[in-house]
Amino acid sequence: MRGPAVHPIIIAAGGTGGHLFPAEALAAELLRRGERIALMTDARSAAYDSAAFANAERFVLSGAGLSGRGISRATRGAMKLMAGTLQARRHFAALMPTAVVGFGGYASFPPLAAARLLGVSRRPAIVLHEQNAVLGRANRLMARAADLLALSFDNTTNVPAGTKATVVGNPVRPALAALADQPYPTPLEGGALRLLVTGGSQGARIFADIVPPAVAALPEALRARLLVTQQCRAEDLARTVTAYRNAGVVADLAPFFPDIAGRLATAHLVIARAGASTIAELECAGRPSILVPLPSAIDDHQSANARALAEADAAWVYPQPAFTPAALTERLTALFSVPERLVSAAAAAAALARPKAARDLADQVLALARRSKMGAA
Repeated sequence: MRGPAVHPIIIAAGGTGGHLFPAEALAAELLRRGERIALMTDARSAAYDSAAFANAERFVLSGAGLSGRGISRATRGAMKLMAGTLQARRHFAALMPTAVVGFGGYASFPPLAAARLLGVSRRPAIVLHEQNAVLGRANRLMARAADLLALSFDNTTNVPAGTKATVVGNPVRPALAALADQPYPTPLEGGALRLLVTGGSQGARIFADIVPPAVAALPEALRARLLVTQQCRAEDLARTVTAYRNAGVVADLAPFFPDIAGRLATAHLVIARAGASTIAELECAGRPSILVPLPSAIDDHQSANARALAEADAAWVYPQPAFTPAALTERLTALFSVPERLVSAAAAAAALARPKAARDLADQVLALARRSKMGAA
């Protein structure tokens, strides 16, 4: 393999895992090809622990969101973004990157804005990646100036007219992409039924409230076969453990599972929020799911994400007010009693998968980076 490239490709991402996980997947693919990468992020992600970024140059930029109440807050946010843009521009002078790839959220805005401010002969290629089925606000602001907008969903909304866009999918980490090669473990008659429940820090509490009583109300024959793996907040852990113990259900509970690929590989059904990374992972794994979109998600993008699976008959979607113990008990009973429904939904989810999204996005980025380098020569 050739040595690392002289000029880096800038990865602009920060904040939540929904922005960082696909950035990490792209970084790993670029490193595999011998590219030099640098991460530009915000204070929230300054210490983000990732093998892909372990040896990468890392630049923490000033920045803040513009949303929220009050003119003063918006003004402070705008000033921090401007400061971050100037910081990024100074770094660019030394780095001379060939491309900047932004993954949405306000953490990606300063490097992208800085790239736009450079003269044509010095400007790197600008690539945006959108994880959700609704184009995010930061990406919306930069879309027309980008050389390419890479989408995860075929019917992404709010894409400005005239934007150069293509669908590549949402990159997932290699261990999760590898699940696309594994068959769905069809539940055996009388055998174990494995339920995986994930929620993350922002969305796990409702699952601690709803799933245990729903499971406790299942018919005894199903309850005896059930094996639950559930992610829950640390403050909810003790009461959730007690609830499952009282229901006589075997449960493995933790605030975080580092081996999520392994958990998905054995799951028969997943209950989750509908963040973009979750959707991509369910598709790669080919797993049927019950999705409860986070109601506070900006632009209600999680509902749009979930619809993509529901319309393909790969998932069952519940708005949060409709996600009750009784409704969940009814759904679980129906699915576990007729496992053919799970098998059919698993196949539908797998048909949507784009396990080579990181490779395809890297191809696009490198093609534009080469063009940018030739133009600067």
